[in-house]
Amino acid sequence: MKRSKLLLFAVLPAFLLLSCGRPYDVRPAGPGTDRAAFIYPDYTDVTLPCNIAPLNFYYTDPAGKAFTTHFFAGGKAVVLKGREVVWKEKAWRELLAAAAGSDITVESAWSSDGTRRFQRWTLHVAQDRIDPYLTYRLIEPGFEVWDDLEIQERNLESFDVRVISDWRHTENKCMNCHIHSQGRGDLSMFYLRGEGGGAILNRGGELRKLTLKNDAMISPTVYGEIHPGGRFGVFSTNIIIPAMHSEGGRRMEVFDTASDLCVADFDGKRMLTFPETSRKDVFETFPVFSADGNFVYYCAAPAHPLPAELGQTMYSLVRIPFDAATGTLGGPADTVWSATQRGASVCHPKTSPDGRWLLFTVAAYGTFPINHSECDLCLMDLSDGSIMDMQAVNAEKSDTYHSWSSDGTWFVFASKRGDGLYGKPYFSHVAPDGTVTKPFLLPQKNPHFYDMMLRSFNVPDLGNAPVGFDAATIGKVWKEMPAESFEKKNHTI
Repeated sequence: MKRSKLLLFAVLPAFLLLSCGRPYDVRPAGPGTDRAAFIYPDYTDVTLPCNIAPLNFYYTDPAGKAFTTHFFAGGKAVVLKGREVVWKEKAWRELLAAAAGSDITVESAWSSDGTRRFQRWTLHVAQDRIDPYLTYRLIEPGFEVWDDLEIQERNLESFDVRVISDWRHTENKCMNCHIHSQGRGDLSMFYLRGEGGGAILNRGGELRKLTLKNDAMISPTVYGEIHPGGRFGVFSTNIIIPAMHSEGGRRMEVFDTASDLCVADFDGKRMLTFPETSRKDVFETFPVFSADGNFVYYCAAPAHPLPAELGQTMYSLVRIPFDAATGTLGGPADTVWSATQRGASVCHPKTSPDGRWLLFTVAAYGTFPINHSECDLCLMDLSDGSIMDMQAVNAEKSDTYHSWSSDGTWFVFASKRGDGLYGKPYFSHVAPDGTVTKPFLLPQKNPHFYDMMLRSFNVPDLGNAPVGFDAATIGKVWKEMPAESFEKKNHTI
């Protein structure tokens, strides 16, 4: 997996040559390109939180010159000149404050091929703030191997980035993505895989390394979530098989030949398994808690011989009661979204912390949509089961790996829209009536950041506070902290 570095070395002379003139190349824009708009990132007519970092961008017209951009809001006017529009943070914050709850009007002008061109567009500024922290794993696109993994925490109100776990401190171990419980910075976890690893649980700033596995389980825990109360976690155990496609159009599939659900009691150091969610004739995966912690939503499909019948393996969205006093799952499960009726497959359900919404991904089949260009996000109103219109959000490439802000007004997701190769974090606002807005790409200090980025942003997850640890601390946990065993206190109901 050193190919990305070799690629970087190969293109480095081109960048050095460009440094004598323009510092960055400008890709063509227009239909059929991944720069269809006249600016990149395309921030035209998006809705923003009132606390977001500056939206820096550049004009995509290769023949353009004499660029001028005017911003107007609340009696304030700002003029920025040049192809690259880069804000001073103080000036941007003042403009956002003036526009909170209303709009910023933008007028763009430039010359191209002897013609003066004009575009008028709008930035809508919501009064709803977004949780100020975003964690994500940076990973090179690949299939079975990895290199130089790291999990970062980005401050969304600025461009500050902290590394909270990385390959340097763990001898290049695999690490899976960091998740918060309902956006809480003081309640989160991620996995370090391999020797010396475990589930790294962060509760109130105390770190623990856990072995979430016992003899009754088919594998260690894989996907899951922490209960809002902090004592329990619900997880799937999966036998995961990666396989390459033998025909064109798709690169790779990842599927489960077996999968069950279990509950971890973090205080009692025991794993609980249940007949209802450990059936050999059903695949169960991607469990999450309801906002009040009284139910678990998960994906379930009749077991099929795989990979022979992968195309017929479709997961429904189901719900089962959870007893927060004992950590037990009751049954039977209720079907919330039927794969049979819809003719499609569900994965990655996420309930909004306010209890109003359920966001999930829908693909043609299976449960690993990252390589499915047809997969889209779907939003359900839990008050009545209705499905919201998501045309403003979904694109022609994979949209998945989503999470909610702690108040349920914003969500973030990873999308491969554009180049189709690299996942990038996009944000959308949800109004009380379920109206969603055109997503905007995570702002960067350098407007050409994504042109040079050779890694994907994997599983972006919002947090209302910093997690309180860093990569050096995790390195010590990996080397020095023994993993707590949950094997001897297995409890089967």
